[in-house]
Amino acid sequence: MKSLLEFIKAFLKNNGQFVFLSLLIAKICAFAGSVLMIRILPENEFGVLTIAATVFAVFAPFSGFGSTQSLMRFGSLCEDEKAKSDLSDYLFKKGFINQLLLSAVFFLFAFVYVNQYSHIFLIFSFFTIRLIGVYFFYHIQSERRIHFKNRDFARMNNVVNISGLLMMLLLTYYWGILGYLIANAVAPFISLFWFKGSIKNAASDLQQFRKKEIWSFALHASATALLSDAFFSADILLLSFFKDENAVANYKIAILIPSNITFLALSFMQSDYPVLAKNFRNKEFLKNYIFNYYKIFIPVSAAIFISGYLLSGFVMKIFFGAEYMDNSFVFSLFLLAFCGSMLLRNLYGNLLAAVGMMKKNTLYSALSIIILSFFAFLFVPKKGLEGMAIAMSVSLTLMGIFLMFSFLNYLRKLK
Repeated sequence: MKSLLEFIKAFLKNNGQFVFLSLLIAKICAFAGSVLMIRILPENEFGVLTIAATVFAVFAPFSGFGSTQSLMRFGSLCEDEKAKSDLSDYLFKKGFINQLLLSAVFFLFAFVYVNQYSHIFLIFSFFTIRLIGVYFFYHIQSERRIHFKNRDFARMNNVVNISGLLMMLLLTYYWGILGYLIANAVAPFISLFWFKGSIKNAASDLQQFRKKEIWSFALHASATALLSDAFFSADILLLSFFKDENAVANYKIAILIPSNITFLALSFMQSDYPVLAKNFRNKEFLKNYIFNYYKIFIPVSAAIFISGYLLSGFVMKIFFGAEYMDNSFVFSLFLLAFCGSMLLRNLYGNLLAAVGMMKKNTLYSALSIIILSFFAFLFVPKKGLEGMAIAMSVSLTLMGIFLMFSFLNYLRKLK
């Protein structure tokens, strides 16, 4: 895979285009859903939902205590289909028990906000149901990926996301916030139509891998995912500490589009993850992958930032309304930060995961929250939304640099 042409051919051969399109559709649905909520719901209700969704976003990647991430890593290394199926069944059973415990802990977080917001228990109840549904969704996604069924993966994603958006639009229009909560809770359970696991025959003795090895990776992967999403939730929580729900809503609007552009990089990494995992000791393959990745994403990132910067006012007005045009500078700053994230954090973080170095990801994810909190306390009280945007941008960049140096050090040691 030395040339860019070979890189693209390998991507298409692996049906990467289906993964890309499904993730694009998922992002469009999520974005459209957020815009619809902004348009339909009152600002204070949208702000409360954002806070609940932010707590949910912290828990969701911890699904099954990392069973789905471990399935992706070790399932990609399995030599035959039976070994993959046995591993999938084993991790599903153990992960589901973990998920029930996780869901209970998530619901208890409602007590943190019980004195601030009305109907918080109702909101958290529906999000708890969604959290269980997300476990099925994530497990089935990973199961499809390890069997290299990218078309099935894409088809399921499309059905779940498009159906979820349509339900959200219809039910919210008629029932308001209650309709949104119902649609939000039900949507991930649609993935059960693709579930083919065998819980009764879940493997108790896995031949190729040690259970300790599997769960060690799972816990580090889930901790990394938890800390990573906690990082992207900490800004909302910190802002809600310093400001009110209206400031939270304005901030969410400013970061909504920039934070979603990373799907471009993630679609490549999602498609190639099983192949990267199989080649985790192939130095030449990994070097060529990085080189060709940059051939694509440096021009893409530059084009996105320049066009977004020049059209920032227009974008804010057309998608969110003229009243949000004051957020144009914050929008542009976020756009620069997330373009840089595609070139550093997204690339090297996923490469470290593919080669099994999850401990580094966990370490830097924890460090990024500390850095974000430090700069938030330094800038937000004086600069408000701009201060939080600065804190987020600096933290993203530093984390990307740390991840890059760690992976390049791993690459240097390979023979």
